[in-house]
Order: sequence, then structure tokens, then C-alpha cells
Amino acid sequence: MSSALDFGLMLQPAARNIPAAELFEYNRGLVERLGPGFSTIWLEDHLQWGEQGSLECLTTLSYLAGIFPQYRIGTLVLSQSYRNPALLAKMASNLQLLTRGRFILGLGAGWKEDEYRAYGYPFSGNKTRLEELEETAIIAKKMWSSRPASFEGKHYQIREAYCEPRPDPPVPLLIGGGGETRTLAIVARHADWYNFNSCPVEVYARKVAILKEHCARIGRNPAEIKLTYLSTASVSENPAEVERSPEKHFIAGSSAEVIQEIEQLHKAGVTHCMFRFLDPTSLERFVQTVSPHFA
Repeated sequence: MSSALDFGLMLQPAARNIPAAELFEYNRGLVERLGPGFSTIWLEDHLQWGEQGSLECLTTLSYLAGIFPQYRIGTLVLSQSYRNPALLAKMASNLQLLTRGRFILGLGAGWKEDEYRAYGYPFSGNKTRLEELEETAIIAKKMWSSRPASFEGKHYQIREAYCEPRPDPPVPLLIGGGGETRTLAIVARHADWYNFNSCPVEVYARKVAILKEHCARIGRNPAEIKLTYLSTASVSENPAEVERSPEKHFIAGSSAEVIQEIEQLHKAGVTHCMFRFLDPTSLERFVQTVSPHFA
């Protein structure tokens, strides 16, 4: 195996059976249960889940960063459609300053059409959203490195924009997604971190192989891109307590089975695994029986 592997907690933006007014404290309680081996806290960027309570991504993470200075915070992932790219770059730079270098900006093309419609955002086709994603990545990196920054794209433009103070250290840019033709090419061109989620090891390994092909075409060393994996974890020595999904791949089973699958991901190049947990008990089992193995 390559470098060491550690873990991140994926917060619950809309937890099961949790009243909206109690959702933040529920997630704060999850962070308080973390143990050795965990280094990051993540939240996805969704605006609504039907009538359930839902936490907004950036404001929630900003608050948690102040409460828990021992963890890095990251977006997994922000929909590029919901914020002007230059403003987003400024917000990310400011968060990097306030957290003293602990912010990771994760970007995606966006997909949840119902919330686009509900909140009044136009929902463009997949090709357009991917073009916008790439332009957002370009603008963010220009804003963080040039003074002033200008860019004329098909969808977004900036003209002599200043982003002061610029982030120091630079904000890592994570791009998530599995599209093998377009998305992985964007990852190869612009990402510092890559994430794909909820798939078996062999599927993840295929994505990495294709990402390496895209890197070879442009002359980039794929080792420059940190490989990360997101899933739901369910750990119990009692098979009746293990939760699985017919729709998504969970890392689920006994502690030995979960450890074995994470080791396989590590062999495929993953150096950071983010997990969501469906209840506090499942998280506690993971902290007690799985993460110490990798510490």
C-alpha cells in the first residue's frame, strides 16, 4: 500500500426521524463521537429533501470549524450552479483564512433537479452543467493565484477580479463524479483531490484507471491527485443489525469484513475514506472496532 489511510465523517444533511430544529445538534453529537483516525468533517450541498429539515452546507461547516479546530472541513460536494463562481472562490479563500488552512472545496456538476426548480435555478442539460463545472474550477484557481484575475468562458466571466487575501496554503480543489468521458477529464485537468462514492472496489478501480488515462493524455502525473472514497458504513458483529441498501453500495458487515473492504480500497489507491453513519451506534462501533486498525 502507498501512504497512510485516514477517515472523514459525512454529516447527515437530513437525518432519519430527527426534527428540523434538532438536526444541527444531532450532527454535532456525531462529531463529538469521533476518535483517532478521523481528520475531516464533510457535508453535501442540498437545499431541500422534501419536507424534511435540511442543513445548508457552507454555513454549517463554517460554524463547526470554529467548534472543532482539530478537523479539516470540506464540501462533498458543492453544486457549482448555486453560487456565482467568483463569489464562491472568495468565500473559499475567506474560509481558508478563518480556519487557518483547514478548508477543502469539493465541487460537482449538480444533479437534484427538484431543488433547482424549487429554488428558482435553471436546470441545464448534463453537458452544459459539466462545462460550467470546469469553468468554475478554472475561475476558482485563477482567483486564488492571479492578481487581478480575468477569464472569458462560455458560461462565466470575470474581469480584473481581486480575491484578497488569497488562500495560504492554497485551497485543495476536490472534484467528485464518475462520468468517464467528461467528468474524469475535468478531474485530470483541474482537481487536487478526486472522489467517487457508493460503489464496489472494482468499479472504483476502473474509474481510477480511466482517470490515469486522461492524465497521460495531458502529461499530468496522476499521483498529484489524492484519491478519496465516500460511502455509508454499517458495522456490527450481529448480521441482523447490519444495514444495506438495494440502491447504493454500503461498506457493511462485521468489523473484519469492513476492515477487509477498506483495505481493498486502499490497495486501489484510496488514502481518505469518508463515511456517513445512519445512527450514532453505528459510528461508535466503527470508532471502536475499525478505525483503530488503520491508526
